[in-house]
Amino acid sequence: MSAIDIKPNEVGVYALGGLGEIGKNTYGIEYQGEIIVVDAGIKFPEDSLLGIDYVIPDYSYLVENIDRVKALVITHGHEDHIGAIAYFLQAVNVPVYAGPLAMALIRNKLEEKQLLNRAELHEITDGSVLEFDQMSVEFFRTTHSIPDVFGVAIKTPVGTIVETGDFKFDLTPTTKQKPNLWSMARIGHEGVLLLMSDSTNAERPEWTKSEAWVEKTVQKLFNQLKHGRIIFATFASNMNRIKMATDAAIAHGRKIVVFGRSMESAMANGRALGYLDIPDDALIEQSQIKNIPDDELLILSTGSQGESMAALARIANGTHKQVRLKPNDNVIFSSSPIPGNTASVNAVINKLEEGGANVIHGKLNNIHTSGHGGQEEQKLMISLMKPEYFMPVHGEYRMLKVHAGLAEELDVPADHTFILENGDVLALDGENEPRIAGHFPAEDTYIDGSGIGDIGSIVLHDRLKLSQDGLVIVTATIDLGKKEILSGPDILSRGFVYMRESGDLINDGRHVIFNTIRKAMSAKNANESDIRQAIIDDLGKYLHQETARKPMILPMLIMI
Repeated sequence: MSAIDIKPNEVGVYALGGLGEIGKNTYGIEYQGEIIVVDAGIKFPEDSLLGIDYVIPDYSYLVENIDRVKALVITHGHEDHIGAIAYFLQAVNVPVYAGPLAMALIRNKLEEKQLLNRAELHEITDGSVLEFDQMSVEFFRTTHSIPDVFGVAIKTPVGTIVETGDFKFDLTPTTKQKPNLWSMARIGHEGVLLLMSDSTNAERPEWTKSEAWVEKTVQKLFNQLKHGRIIFATFASNMNRIKMATDAAIAHGRKIVVFGRSMESAMANGRALGYLDIPDDALIEQSQIKNIPDDELLILSTGSQGESMAALARIANGTHKQVRLKPNDNVIFSSSPIPGNTASVNAVINKLEEGGANVIHGKLNNIHTSGHGGQEEQKLMISLMKPEYFMPVHGEYRMLKVHAGLAEELDVPADHTFILENGDVLALDGENEPRIAGHFPAEDTYIDGSGIGDIGSIVLHDRLKLSQDGLVIVTATIDLGKKEILSGPDILSRGFVYMRESGDLINDGRHVIFNTIRKAMSAKNANESDIRQAIIDDLGKYLHQETARKPMILPMLIMI
């Protein structure tokens, strides 16, 4: 059980994910018998997490207190806020409240996992209020790079806790969903005890450019690119960019074809919800592209992050079944690389360029703007909310620290600002100084295929070792009673050396193992475990001495 000490007159605030990192956003607010959870996001794995598909929070604390968890409220439909929804509901099946687009995406995810029938889903909009016994939740509209984006104001008997979600102040959004400045100002006027605010762009001293600025660039590009196909790559969840591309294609008489499962789903949801105005005759099937002239075609594709299995990477590599790269193709990247993806994005761009395509990407081409507010917008949010206490969220440590500094500039005292870690519990009673009321386990949980949390640091260390120096397998048959080696020892290399060109090394290694086994067998009370470890130690020393590498050594002994 977690050792948390929240007193009856205090509200507890904490993060299961989202502090000291980009992604995995999951925050909890609790008062007495009620817990409200905000978002259920994933984090994409770093390069060192070999084979890991996603990273999600540890939900143990919520499972321990499942009777008190009343709702999961969703700020918007990006993966770092809803990507773990299926895993969350498997652990803590509570009612979910989300805007129209986020709800459509959630339904898709739950249907894939065959969880839709057991989920309780409720759609909300700007100004929706949820009433619980002790707390209430009000949704207020913000802007981001996706429609239906909300911050939440959670009102408790102690005071109001505001969690902004991802935001920027885009006053000319392409979706026409402007930020509800009036609601934010009203909430601030009524009093905010604690503001939890998006820190992603805290290091940028700017006001983030509007999506309308990108829209003008997209229209200009479609005017200029009169010859050849246009392949437009962006996030499937970025409905704003999909709308820009499809609107421009329709205006220029281009037919639209969609590649990528997630992009197909986004297109269907966008049309159903009215965000995309695309006539049926403007869309064509994938099999029809060979019948459409190149200068009358828009290919809308996934793969803007260089994902190896996405449509764009397969087009670049020449392995896509329907699309072959042509020298007059125009490829537009309307996104920026997520940290860690730069190398894979550059690799795809290089492949496209080598194939003769005209690739348009990068900040210089004005085809992307962030969905997160810069310092000026972060300061505006603090000014509107006028919080007594401030807790920067959604960002790596340096971002949280800079954001805390911005709050101090706006007269939030330094001792009223809290930079916490996942699992830390901040307790506030509205009268006395807030305090840290304990910590619960909030380590990463790794998703590998269908496995949830069954991959730990030892397995990851083994994978890293295998990727760096390879594997050496040792086989032998041993009669321990007679202290004889009946067959072997033999060595098999995988990813360490090419055996046909390393005969001397392999033969000398076999002699080392032979002597090691004989020595180990002669010891009193010798057993298989001792022999295995002796082989690993002695062969490891020999191979490192000869090659300066340390492969993983796996003895496979048959004991008679």
